[in-house]
Amino acid sequence: MTTATDARSAMDRMYRWTRHVYDATRKYYLLGRDALIGDLNIKAGETVCEAGCGTARNLILMANRYPLGKFYGFDASAEMLKTASASVEKASLKKIITLDVALAQEFTAAQFGLKAPFDRIVFSYSLSIMDDWQAAVDHALTQLKPGGRLHVVDFGDQKAMPRWFKWVLGKWLHQFHVRFRPEVKAHFEALEQSGQGTLAYREVYRGYAYLLAFTKA
Repeated sequence: MTTATDARSAMDRMYRWTRHVYDATRKYYLLGRDALIGDLNIKAGETVCEAGCGTARNLILMANRYPLGKFYGFDASAEMLKTASASVEKASLKKIITLDVALAQEFTAAQFGLKAPFDRIVFSYSLSIMDDWQAAVDHALTQLKPGGRLHVVDFGDQKAMPRWFKWVLGKWLHQFHVRFRPEVKAHFEALEQSGQGTLAYREVYRGYAYLLAFTKA
């Protein structure tokens, strides 16, 4: 069984050096992130948490676009958060972006000093790297207030892409322990059918990626 310590150590090993070039390389294939940020429409005072925030690239863009929101992010890798913290400080956003180390199955709003659950929780290309992504989603919903919204952007099923493209991309992503997870949509559909919320889902870039928003009942 993989422990929390094992998971954090694995992430630190993966990102100890690659964190320095992460944003420069990922911008070419982590498509749809800016569309997700544009969809958020964050109101004044709303709290937004990114699960697996990495370098804080998304959080910084969110904070600049929605300066009246309050932003939080966590990552399993303390090494990655070194880069994130430096980026947040450079952007002069330390007052509205708070970072911490945590796993997606364990984080809480309380660890950030909040007395109420989050208004929004974002998974940006993070579910595809998690072994227990379903536990991460289910736990995140416990940290979301009623009427709050969980947002996901990640790799799609690639059905409209050439077979060779999907094969090459899959081989490349495997190096970083990333997997295509078409079953994510089915899980949210089951949550909707059980009355736990309302799902909105759309594919982008011919199914290369998808954008999902789940409003908690």
